[in-house]
Amino acid sequence: MNVTEVYTGISNMYSAGNVSGNGTLMMPDFSSPINQALNVLLVVVLFITMISLGCMMEVSKIKTHILKPKGIAIALLAQFCIMPLSAFLLTKTLSMNPPKAMTLLICGCCPGGTLSNMLSLLLKGDINLSIIMTTFSSIAALGLMPLLLYIFSQGIYGLEKAVPYVSIITALVFTLVPCAIGILINHYKPNYTSVIIKGGLSIWAVSTTVVAILSGAFVKDVIWMIFEPDIIFVAAVMPMIGYMLGYVMSVLCRLSPQCCRTISMETGCQNIQLCSAILKVAFPPQVIGPLFLFPLLYIAFQCLEAVFLALCFRCYQKFKPHAEHTLVREP
Repeated sequence: MNVTEVYTGISNMYSAGNVSGNGTLMMPDFSSPINQALNVLLVVVLFITMISLGCMMEVSKIKTHILKPKGIAIALLAQFCIMPLSAFLLTKTLSMNPPKAMTLLICGCCPGGTLSNMLSLLLKGDINLSIIMTTFSSIAALGLMPLLLYIFSQGIYGLEKAVPYVSIITALVFTLVPCAIGILINHYKPNYTSVIIKGGLSIWAVSTTVVAILSGAFVKDVIWMIFEPDIIFVAAVMPMIGYMLGYVMSVLCRLSPQCCRTISMETGCQNIQLCSAILKVAFPPQVIGPLFLFPLLYIAFQCLEAVFLALCFRCYQKFKPHAEHTLVREP
């Protein structure tokens, strides 16, 4: 298989019925004010949110995780084995054509994103471990993503060059810098910590709704083109596979329940921004067609399933509040 085959497959998939009056594929206007507003809003909210999460971190706990990296090692193994392999097996099981298979593989090979930090918080996970894992997985992705894409795509020439190293490094900066600010505030000015946490999380909650509305307005004319049975099935199943297998692996390795929930979220939660960036770099808009919307569909199921798991956990806690203390904890 080569890139030309993928290009041809994509063009053939969407050449009939999904074109505008001048014969080109319908694509959103990426230079529109809505898209520009989304980009600015996401950067600002990410910075504020990560400062808030940084205020929840403690230097002593960070040192413990780094000096005893059992949880980090298990999380990296789960992230870069379970998700790429799941994506590969799903493409084979569903007999997906090359363009769909490549889109899914790219998504599966991405590292964990900052959204996993918020989802870990919802599940009362270890926020220190969560942010450390996000950082380490992003660093590891610089080398592992090209390797995994090459292995699982059976050597598609040129795709390994599509890994957006600048985007990965930028994501690291926007994770580490605000977190460091939050850690310093929590360490030197603990009186401000509670106010910053409440304010940051409130801004995140409101902005999530705004981003969802703006995103819907941005893709409203083309979103229907991605609603194919196999695409919807994969977007719904893959995050849950990551959540479940990440948790099972952590339990088998005898980690604490809090760490198990954290690794579960880190495994199933992919960095959708990086996935979108790779799709844009690897394939021109006229070629990738509606498949560039797959990350948006994936993140919708990713969030819905994580919220469902969080609700189940909160209900479990309410009826069995002391059950967790009877489980085996990490030495």
